[in-house]
Amino acid sequence: MAPSLTYLFGTDWLGRDLFSRSLKALVSSFYIGGMAVILSCTIALMMAMLALVNRYFRWSVDLLVDLFMSLPHLLLLILLALVFGGDQQGLVMAIALSHWPRLTRLLRFEMQAIANTPYFQLAKQFGHSPLVIIKRHMLPHVLPQWFVGALLLFPHALTHMAALTFLGFGLDPSTPSMGALLSQASQYLLTGMWWLALCPGGLLLISLLMLSYLANCVLKIVREGPQTATTSTNRKVKPDLQPCIKVAVKPVIAAGVKGA
Repeated sequence: MAPSLTYLFGTDWLGRDLFSRSLKALVSSFYIGGMAVILSCTIALMMAMLALVNRYFRWSVDLLVDLFMSLPHLLLLILLALVFGGDQQGLVMAIALSHWPRLTRLLRFEMQAIANTPYFQLAKQFGHSPLVIIKRHMLPHVLPQWFVGALLLFPHALTHMAALTFLGFGLDPSTPSMGALLSQASQYLLTGMWWLALCPGGLLLISLLMLSYLANCVLKIVREGPQTATTSTNRKVKPDLQPCIKVAVKPVIAAGVKGA
């Protein structure tokens, strides 16, 4: 049945409501993609911190990053999905192990720049332990970049998860997911059931665009937050200083008049 007021996305070839199936598939995709992003970003943060230990660890991390980034992304995803299996845990591992290198490189450069600052060098000279130095002087500067990187990685992970399932290397077709819905819909497009692919695909596209917009807004806040806060503070302070200046100037003027 085509989309109508009763069934917003229509029904599939078995008469099931496509809107409820699409929502359930989107929630499942968000859950699996979120777990994969958290694991991938955690690996990236640990690898970036490991690269600061000494030059041998730094060389090893750079070698792994270059090795993973030299492989075609989709081919690496397919190989990892075949190794870990097509269930939820295997898909999470495949996405996590294929998306950490870029964020690792970004965080490593950020940490290296922080490690060269004077206050970081002074903290080391004062005898603070490495754990205290990382907790107080490293993580507060790196975690905003890490959070933005996770948000930017989320739409990427959702797209690749849907692509893997669509190609047959991801979740089982009976499991509700966006890739499975699109894969099943491709078999019925020639019969005139256009809504089977258009409605779930449109819902996935809108979700990805909203996530990308949210990530860009957070990135803008992280980059321009201190300047905006300083500007707004200056704008608020200036009007409040005017009554104080008047109160402070009046006694001086009165004393000058009496002395004259």
